[in-house]
Amino acid sequence: MLYDMTLPPDHAQRFALNDEVHARPPEALTTPTRASYIATVSHWDDREAEWQGVCDLARRFGATAPFPGSNHYSGQLGPFRLVWERHGEFSRYTFIAPLGEGDDPFAEPAITLAPANWVATRPGQIIVAAHVAVVRADGLPDAETMSAKLFNGNALVGGPVSDRAAVALTDFRIHADGFGRFLVQDRHLTPLQAGRLVQRLLEIETYRMMALLALPVARELTPFLGARERELAEVTDALVNADETDEPVLLERLTRLEAEIESREAANLFRFGAAVAYHDLVQRRISELREERIQGLQTLREFMDRRLVPAMNTCRAVAERQQSLSGRVARVTQLLSTRVDITRERQNRAVLESMNRRAKLQLQLQSTVEGLSVAAVTYYVVGLIGYGAKGAASAGVPVSPEIAMGVSIPIVATLVWLGLRGFRKRVAHGEA
Repeated sequence: MLYDMTLPPDHAQRFALNDEVHARPPEALTTPTRASYIATVSHWDDREAEWQGVCDLARRFGATAPFPGSNHYSGQLGPFRLVWERHGEFSRYTFIAPLGEGDDPFAEPAITLAPANWVATRPGQIIVAAHVAVVRADGLPDAETMSAKLFNGNALVGGPVSDRAAVALTDFRIHADGFGRFLVQDRHLTPLQAGRLVQRLLEIETYRMMALLALPVARELTPFLGARERELAEVTDALVNADETDEPVLLERLTRLEAEIESREAANLFRFGAAVAYHDLVQRRISELREERIQGLQTLREFMDRRLVPAMNTCRAVAERQQSLSGRVARVTQLLSTRVDITRERQNRAVLESMNRRAKLQLQLQSTVEGLSVAAVTYYVVGLIGYGAKGAASAGVPVSPEIAMGVSIPIVATLVWLGLRGFRKRVAHGEA
């Protein structure tokens, strides 16, 4: 039913976010089918070149090219179907074609139908390459026969999946052609079920490899953390008996140590966090398979629990060790900084006490100088009075110079002392 109604304006991302839940749908696969898959690790800046490459290939086969800015494309290009998906760290290319007759479903991979020069010039580096064959099944597979015939005698992993609608087998090995192999024996899958199953298997392999990218980082980081832990222990031991002269040297060592650890942590924080996310996706995709056991074969979950989980535990332990070391260095640095502050306060207090002593000495000196100043001024003033009295006596005034000088001494001294005291008060009041 259509109706006319005026609504507020749409959010700029409304349609893009709504369509996100419909992005990267599984392809409907009709048994028998062959597929080749490559996942390349590439920088996000390569997405434009990847999109342009898919556009060029589509135009070469006369097919509709993907829309500008799109991160997903699915199109029939002559004898094969291409599915391209751009993710955060990697891109996926899936080549799908009908499976021909023959005993070996991996003899003629679907990727051979694509132009070789185009495949070779894809941006990035391959992290996963695999062939998938979806064939019809009749009963449970003979694992030993399948292994000898299609997997070079390697031990197989897998079993019934999708409520026994199919059997999925692989050896998780890279064969001589550089590709891994997945065999899906279709019992009663619908085309969409087959597409979802193949998609999940390839996602499990892709996310497994992306999660394992953190393992070399963890291995490289382990000796670095060991050396820094030993250095921290040395600094901590030295701090116990350190005196004031040692504190600046220890603080410099701790500052350098903390900078090194923070630099490494910033460099690999994303890698360890991504490993946790990818491992969670692996576990989730395995749960979606709804596996059952074939006697004598490991299931995909058992294989991951024995091979992938220990590697992820190693990465998690190294990440936690790195975080713990960073926290310990920060605590020791704070402790040493506190000691330095206390030492500085003690030094400042000593400086203030020295200044107080100097001020007292200056005050005592000032009092002495003031006393001498009173005596000196009194001496000169009384002398002047004496000269005045002698002059008056010579002029016939009946005055005794000696008596005049003797009487004036206490008066002059008192006046001079009061004058200096008043001057000092005025100076002090003016400074305040």
